[in-house]
Amino acid sequence: MLTKVLVSDPKKCTGCKLCELACSLRHEGECNPDLSRIRIIDWNNQGIYLPVSCQQCEDGSCMAACPKDAIYRDDKLDRVMVDYDRCISCKMCISACPFGAIRFDENRGKIIRCDLCDGDPQCVRFCDTKALAFVDTSLICYPRVRESARRFTGVMQRCA
Repeated sequence: MLTKVLVSDPKKCTGCKLCELACSLRHEGECNPDLSRIRIIDWNNQGIYLPVSCQQCEDGSCMAACPKDAIYRDDKLDRVMVDYDRCISCKMCISACPFGAIRFDENRGKIIRCDLCDGDPQCVRFCDTKALAFVDTSLICYPRVRESARRFTGVMQRCA
């Protein structure tokens, strides 16, 4: 089982959105940020850029919300996947995701979400500032991540 996760560092993100283009090109064959599995959010034009993608939750609310069990955990790469043969495009997973990481492609009538590019995330590969990383979970200092998230939430509340 792969024990790596996609992490982002908003302090390093410049908002260039190259990760979005690399993602959409890899998955859809076109450079269209609307089809990317990762999004860069610019908070109120404050110069704060936040990369947002699926957090590959252990017991994801998207999986629980899916009425057809089309969203499941792939044990080989320890990632959340979509079985498009079972998906009925009801968008319940979009509503259930607390991170806003699932999108809907109106033209193709399907949800789009990060699948970690089969273990080689293109967003990481093309991030020049190294704001994105695909790291082993044993290298992550979770208390530090929690404290950083708490501080970032405080900043975002002040910006709103």
